[in-house]
Amino acid sequence: MCTRFVYRGDDIITGFNFDIDLAVWNHQVIEEKNRFYIGILRPDGVRHSYHGVNRNGNVGTLLYVHGNPSGTYQDTADCITIADLTEQFIQAQITFDDALRIAQTKKIVYAPDATMQAMISDRRGRTLVIEPGLGCCEGTGEYSLITNYSLFNPESTRPFIVPGDDRYERAAKLLNGYGSGFTISDAFSVLCAVRQEGPWATRVSFVYSSKENAVYYVQNNHFEQVKKYVFPPF
Repeated sequence: MCTRFVYRGDDIITGFNFDIDLAVWNHQVIEEKNRFYIGILRPDGVRHSYHGVNRNGNVGTLLYVHGNPSGTYQDTADCITIADLTEQFIQAQITFDDALRIAQTKKIVYAPDATMQAMISDRRGRTLVIEPGLGCCEGTGEYSLITNYSLFNPESTRPFIVPGDDRYERAAKLLNGYGSGFTISDAFSVLCAVRQEGPWATRVSFVYSSKENAVYYVQNNHFEQVKKYVFPPF
């Protein structure tokens, strides 16, 4: 369970709620010179940056989704996993234009062991939603928003909606009420409103300001304890 949005106002602001079961995933907030990310420990012993921000303003996040057969993992030259694409973007190995070209020319598939969809965005607010097997779409308007259900084929994931899970609708209603002066505080208000509790609780919430080139974050729903990480100047 996760929620991600990009708001294109006076400042380009992205918000992300990272919701996981601690019995399944081992995570750690990591601050580096060029990256802020939630490091996910994988079987290879590496904490991968599938959710994070690069100093150049690249923001990438993966969100769990119930898979569709068209996105099934394939190990072929004309395929790339959504996990690899997103991590390469966060690591600044590829640009937004590169990611868009890849999404349009290669088959994007799930990782071997997880079905995920992605939202990536750059400092200018350009946003790309990628759903393996279903396609990709650039964001328009004041904001882009995604949760754990398909935007391109809602009927495919509707049977899996958890009763009472209206995070997308609640977040959209809140985002629709803001204007161009959308702030860091507003972003946290939205994330707080759609936070999760229980086994799949919100473990990390972060907000990135393009104007400040800084990440604000809280852990374990302690929204009163905001930490700030400012990227060093180039």
